[in-house]
Amino acid sequence: MQIYGLDFTSAPNPKKPITCAKCRLADGALHLDAITALESFPAFEDFLARAGPWIAGLDFPFGQPRKLVENLAWPETWAGYVRHLSGLTKRDFDVLLRDYRTERPKGDKQHLRRTDELAGSRSPMMMYVVPVGKMFFEGAPRLLASGATILPCHPQDDPRVLLEAYPRLVARRWIGDAGYKTEDRRKQTLDKQYARAGILRGLRSTEAAEYYGFTIHFTNWTEAFIHDGSGDQLDALLCAVQAAWAHSQPDGNYGIPASCDPLEGWIIDPLLFT
Repeated sequence: MQIYGLDFTSAPNPKKPITCAKCRLADGALHLDAITALESFPAFEDFLARAGPWIAGLDFPFGQPRKLVENLAWPETWAGYVRHLSGLTKRDFDVLLRDYRTERPKGDKQHLRRTDELAGSRSPMMMYVVPVGKMFFEGAPRLLASGATILPCHPQDDPRVLLEAYPRLVARRWIGDAGYKTEDRRKQTLDKQYARAGILRGLRSTEAAEYYGFTIHFTNWTEAFIHDGSGDQLDALLCAVQAAWAHSQPDGNYGIPASCDPLEGWIIDPLLFT
């Protein structure tokens, strides 16, 4: 099976592209074949249009919290509210969330999805510092427009399967909460380089093979991963690892529990599979 992992950004450009790891899952092993840069949204849309079958793990929140959707009286299906938001500009969306937060009591301004609570990830309403809200706004409508299978939000009879990934869950298994990446070159220190090396050692270990169900091969990219202080290339591989694990689930549920809320979406990872 062709497996992709994508480290997403809300404003791709030549200096900060969407980073794509192209892998193959065969004979009990995940092989990294190439890392490419998608430098614009048209390039991302071209990627989504590639003929299947393939599976991709993408590093951004596919959905918003049910509490937000219900409080703002948005359509109560994922496709419905994503289409609704497609009529807004990014600034409109930012103002909408800002006004919503202003009216909320302290401690209840920025909601989490159930999957965010379990994964320890940011609220998809967050628009600054870690702008995952902007990633949702730019990414989700393009996923919907692609016609691909988007799980669990928008199942389709299409061999292109899109899943929400969160690479830090993979990294945490080997380095805990230690930092391993930053966009700020002044903060791209040796301790983060050592942390990336620790993640790579973990991925090569027998423990990784037992945990994910396959070995992981990326020898030709080891130095690139270690010296990429942004962590974008490594994160793309970690997204591919999660997507490959999801594809490997024997009952065809992609590691998504039956209790998940399709309106919100779900992060694929063994840690969240119950």
